Amino acid sequence: MDTKEKVWFITGASSGFGRAYAENALEQGHNVVVAARSTSKLEDIVKLAPERALAVTMDVNDPNQIERAVSQTLKRFGRVDVLVNNAGYGIVGAIEETPESELRAQMETNFFGAIGVTRALLPTFRAQRFGAIVNMSSLGGQLSVAGFGAYSASKFALEGASEALALELKPFGIKVLIVEPGAFRTDFAGPALKHMPVIEAYADSVGATRAFARGMNETQEGDPRRAARAVEIALNDASTPLRLQLGRDAISSVRAHAETLLAELGKWEAIGTDTAYSSAKA
Repeated sequence: MDTKEKVWFITGASSGFGRAYAENALEQGHNVVVAARSTSKLEDIVKLAPERALAVTMDVNDPNQIERAVSQTLKRFGRVDVLVNNAGYGIVGAIEETPESELRAQMETNFFGAIGVTRALLPTFRAQRFGAIVNMSSLGGQLSVAGFGAYSASKFALEGASEALALELKPFGIKVLIVEPGAFRTDFAGPALKHMPVIEAYADSVGATRAFARGMNETQEGDPRRAARAVEIALNDASTPLRLQLGRDAISSVRAHAETLLAELGKWEAIGTDTAYSSAKA
């Protein structure tokens, strides 16, 4: 991607990373489509540059709203250069503490919602033969901790689909970037974070995660605006990575996780490879 004026389509744009992406893109002179379930929360963004901004009502769980938002976007701007799948939320609770309905709702929004918006725009991207898809994952999309199983499951799924999507779209000149932030000062740990009913048996394993999630709101080190700029830099680079970790916590945790994975792989390699059919006849 070069630095010419682009069209950014951003989901979950009313706050946090979504708002940061929108404000950064407008400052850089780009056109922006901001999507959220309520456009009333997007009015101040549009006012920053009414001639270059469009607010659309879109719940990522509603295919009809997705289709309508894409249609409005193409009618106004004629194309999409960058799709940012940012809409999502978190759950805190042990797997047993999390009802099936909550597990499914988490997957519906964080995974199926992002995939639904992506699929709606893929014909446009393929016809253009250029563009980029930014899928907002998390540090929790590379590794998980007790209490974030449902959230990580949704992000692991998104990352798996994104890896395949990157290979599928490469022949069309379309980039896919998975973003893995650590703790940033967004609404993630605020009222939108859903805490599941407590089963005391999990106090030792999940209690610390619950306390961390409740205590970090408005204290996170990461600045969403600087994250948005980092993502734009990565997209404009000739060698855009498949994954981009943001924040010292994300970088150090992913590195440690990778090192642990490699060490375990080495330790059990002999057992793992000794599973082929024997050439000797029985």
